[in-house]
Amino acid sequence: MGLLIAIFVIILIIVIPCVKIVPQAMSYVIERLGSYEATWKNGLHFKIPFIDSIANKVTLKEIVKDFAPQPVITKDNVTMQIDTVVYFQITDPKLYTYGVEYPISAIENLTATTLRNIIGELELDQTLTSRDIINTKMRSILDEATDPWGIKVNRVEVKNIIPPRDIQEAMEKQMRAERERREKILQAEGEKKSSILIAEGEKESAILRAEAQKESEVRIAEGKAEAMLKIKQAEADGIKLLKEAQADEAVLRLKSFEALSKVADGKSTKLIIPAELNSVATFGSTLKEVLSDKKENSSKK
Repeated sequence: MGLLIAIFVIILIIVIPCVKIVPQAMSYVIERLGSYEATWKNGLHFKIPFIDSIANKVTLKEIVKDFAPQPVITKDNVTMQIDTVVYFQITDPKLYTYGVEYPISAIENLTATTLRNIIGELELDQTLTSRDIINTKMRSILDEATDPWGIKVNRVEVKNIIPPRDIQEAMEKQMRAERERREKILQAEGEKKSSILIAEGEKESAILRAEAQKESEVRIAEGKAEAMLKIKQAEADGIKLLKEAQADEAVLRLKSFEALSKVADGKSTKLIIPAELNSVATFGSTLKEVLSDKKENSSKK
């Protein structure tokens, strides 16, 4: 009985480790007697004891590798340091396991050589302003080169471009001069716009003043015209009333006397009497003499 228990315990010790659960986003490469047998996906699996073995556990997640700066030489013989970041994913665990030894190191070396080839075709200024072009070219070349290794390169980014110190100082001076030039241009443009705005303001002010003066003169002229029209209308209304009242010649003469008296009350030294009033004046003088004679005769009596 004790022997059976011992055998059962031994079997459990042997069998239990052969039961494997592959987690999500993982793959196990299985070898049988040293040869590739299968690739286990996520789930429950059982391997034959002493025959099957797990050759490699491969993650299917995207992997990010930040490689150390690499010395590269540009087309115009400037040496600089460039470090890159590679985003890749294992698509075939079998090829990744058997395609190349030390695949991460292989990707790093391939990235360095590809970067040197690309930068060698560019000058310094192009290198500093062509990150997108460098990234695109490197991704295309690396993706094609890593296909036999079961690796898919999704993206390559140039992280830092570090030129020599003297080049950095020259670039800083150039940038400072460029900023000063832009500042002067902006200042000149601002002064120009300010002068234009001031001139436009003065122009609009002069136009408004002229329009106000014009409006004032128009209103004054309209007021004078309206006053003259009212005066003429009043005179016309007076004449119309006299005609409607059928005034005789005596009334008209009386009105003439009234007008004459008003003229005489003025400060004018000269009077122009209409011809019609001469006869009236003569009649007045004659009437005055007759009345005076009557007064003398009555006094003598």
